[in-house]
Amino acid sequence: MKSYYLTDAGRIRNHNEDSVTILKNMSGEYLLIVADGMGGHRAGEVASSLAVTHLGTRFQSIPTIGSKIDAVNWLRDNINEINKNIIDYTKEHPETVGMGTTLVVALLTADYLIFGNIGDSVGFVIKNQKLLKVTKEHTLVNFLVSMGEITEEEAKNHPKKNVLMKALGAAEVCELDIFDVDKDVDAILLCSDGLTNMLSESQIQRVCNDEELTVEEKVVKLIRKSNARGGNDNITIAYLVKESEDTSL
Repeated sequence: MKSYYLTDAGRIRNHNEDSVTILKNMSGEYLLIVADGMGGHRAGEVASSLAVTHLGTRFQSIPTIGSKIDAVNWLRDNINEINKNIIDYTKEHPETVGMGTTLVVALLTADYLIFGNIGDSVGFVIKNQKLLKVTKEHTLVNFLVSMGEITEEEAKNHPKKNVLMKALGAAEVCELDIFDVDKDVDAILLCSDGLTNMLSESQIQRVCNDEELTVEEKVVKLIRKSNARGGNDNITIAYLVKESEDTSL
């Protein structure tokens, strides 16, 4: 495997509220996490960091994530803890009330690949040079599309396209969506909406398929292109690629 992650403040925001990591445990299992914090006054940065640090610490403290059922239960249990931790933090620090974070994760083992998400950060896989979207954003416009009130084309430029229906820290109960994915893929890409709001899926796919670039160079190029198109939000990417001789993915 080759992996790389990077976060960038973008061209408009004066600080970065995103958090990201890629971890490998002693069993050779991988955890990818992207969290996009919100709340201002650096509170979003606190929320996203709480989420990534909690999951990362728990992941590295166990020898293996176990079966697929174990992994789903592990994710849901830890998401509930993170949600409670964020809410408790706002009670102890009233100036941070309203802070929260999106979260998208991918867990890869020798036997399965699962994604989880809350909010509008996005999880993709790449297979046969095709970028395939796995997760579904919890946004108002996606809800309106699902209800047939607006079209997908209208959703792209809707004035409320960034209004979230779900986020960690936003409610006492926060349900994680789980996606069971065929593990026979070439790569996994997680990102905050700072990337997907600036670049189309075809543009992202084109960069990921550029055989002249290394994994690191692809991530850097995606962020550079997002900034060139306005960079109106923090941009965060976690990218894991199967090497040609690697049979473990």
